[in-house]
Amino acid sequence: MWFDTHCHIDAPEFRDDLSLVLARAAEQGVTGILIPAVRVSDYERVVKIVEQWSPLIPHLCFSLGIHPLYTMDAQEKDIELTRQAIEKYHHHPRLVAVGEIGLDYFVTHLDNKKQEWFFEEQLKIAKDFELPIIMHVRKSQDQLLKRLRQTKVSGGIAHAFNGSFVQAQSFLDLNFVMGFGGTITYDRSLQIKRLAKQFSQESYVIETDSPDIPPSWLMDEESKRNEPAYLPRIAQSFAKERNMSLDEVAKMNLQNASRVLPRLKKLL
Repeated sequence: MWFDTHCHIDAPEFRDDLSLVLARAAEQGVTGILIPAVRVSDYERVVKIVEQWSPLIPHLCFSLGIHPLYTMDAQEKDIELTRQAIEKYHHHPRLVAVGEIGLDYFVTHLDNKKQEWFFEEQLKIAKDFELPIIMHVRKSQDQLLKRLRQTKVSGGIAHAFNGSFVQAQSFLDLNFVMGFGGTITYDRSLQIKRLAKQFSQESYVIETDSPDIPPSWLMDEESKRNEPAYLPRIAQSFAKERNMSLDEVAKMNLQNASRVLPRLKKLL
């Protein structure tokens, strides 16, 4: 089976045809999807989608958190609302992590102090509830590592990882795995391809980040919307870099996701 470790099917881009999107995913063997919420106002919708569509995607699950790009409009009370939501759904069989949280220093108009505060406060929530995190990492690897060493959590997924070898090893040492998605399908993604070859098979998971990070074959299409159905094709590029079969990649992906997201094991 294929498990998409990062897919925003609650996004507005899927509002009109979500049933078709999920049907195409199921046809491609994608029977597991993790939906990471990005803001407080989306929490209930994410849970509703998971509960509605789990008969079609049996390993559908979710995480709750405030994405760094949404901290610009967030208020301090959203931290307490996030804590309350995690407490409310803590015994929900499909809650597997806190996230998507993290730091983004690529987008220049963000208030860095504010997004750092939100990340630190959500780390405390993850630690208090003994949950792993789904982490947004963009131009922020060293600052994330600094805070992870200060507030230790159980680990998780470093989504769409694009750091150095040394940074990657530091995340692995903290029980994180690196998420690889559509970027690896581009010929110019030399650093991503190098990273895909450098570590043991216990270091990786596969993701689409739908509807974002479109794989290379969508760039000539009128609609560049990414979908979870593309996960096996994205995995082909990863398999090529590591000289693995698709079956081996699917097995590796699920084993690693289950290790860093222990609650996922109960859904399998």
